Amino acid sequence: MDRLRPPRPDLEDLVPYDAKDIDAEVYLHANENPSDLPGEVLDKISERIRSVGFNRYPDPLANDLRALIAEANGLEAGNVLVGNGGDELIFDLLLAWGGPGRTMLDLPPTFTMYAIDAKVTGTQVVSIPRRAGFSVDEEAVLDRVGEGDIDVVVVSHPNNPTGTLTPETFLIDLLRATDALVLVDEAYFEFSRHTMRPHMERHPNLVILRTFSKAFSLAGLRVGYLLANADVVRELTKVRQPFSVDRFSQMVARMVFRERAAFESQISDLIRQRDVLVDGLSQFDPVTVFPSEANFVLFRVPMASAVWRDLLHEHGVLIRDFSRAEGLEDCLRVTVGLPEQNARFLRAMEEILSARSAADHFGVAATASRHDKGE
Repeated sequence: MDRLRPPRPDLEDLVPYDAKDIDAEVYLHANENPSDLPGEVLDKISERIRSVGFNRYPDPLANDLRALIAEANGLEAGNVLVGNGGDELIFDLLLAWGGPGRTMLDLPPTFTMYAIDAKVTGTQVVSIPRRAGFSVDEEAVLDRVGEGDIDVVVVSHPNNPTGTLTPETFLIDLLRATDALVLVDEAYFEFSRHTMRPHMERHPNLVILRTFSKAFSLAGLRVGYLLANADVVRELTKVRQPFSVDRFSQMVARMVFRERAAFESQISDLIRQRDVLVDGLSQFDPVTVFPSEANFVLFRVPMASAVWRDLLHEHGVLIRDFSRAEGLEDCLRVTVGLPEQNARFLRAMEEILSARSAADHFGVAATASRHDKGE
């Protein structure tokens, strides 16, 4: 047979998530912690590495890690599910609560994997765009879930890529207004300190998603977890892949979670450096900076794609270009880095914007000169 049967037709227009692999000197594009694990944590991992048992399959549900997370959150292990990063858990949730004939409510601009996973699982997507300034259109959301046909609502809190928080009062109203599963994505919880955890007992439809990839420097190992009603967790175990979190990742995540106090000063430094970026960017006349409760800052600047290219090719600094995304026109997002990285980024921005301002001034002056000469 010299032909290939085509894939599902409903995937034809799906654009895959583009996790670009671009060489740079300074990486401020992926919302990672700019520092590796603390030395004392690395030392403890090194001591344990010979006992991992790489020849054996991992605990399918990472039960030791579940128990640690549950205890820290005042829950039972049955309220916790660990996954291969938050991405796997989002996908599992849509496998269980989405699918053909089911509907997810999305609040763009937000993390694009929500809509991609919905498409892959055959879930219909209803989008309610955010208002100017990226706040949620609360009335529109409550009206839409009131129609009774929404199965899943996803709220990024703080929102990626905008950095904005959703009011807790609205999230409570949303939970009361629907029996849909409401996923509150708290991937940046350690930077915002805002959580819906106190409301879990009263709202069985609340699911909270967190990750080790941001504050805890484990983006390279892919470990995430969710907190939910035990009935929800049981349903998710039906669709998740077995052995999705390997033995080494489980061991390291346990170690990091036990030693999470060692990350507190690092997290505090990143929050202070976030303020440095906001203040620095606010000094540039053509830049509009949006407030952030995460470890990144979104800003709008004219000719954003050209600024992004100049940052990378002229200054070796890689940030994230959202300027062509709907609702994020002319927007770029910079991850909070180490002080010297942030300083380098701000110097580069000053040089780029100063050069553009001078070029614009030269262009205006040249045009005026030609006009004076009657050209």
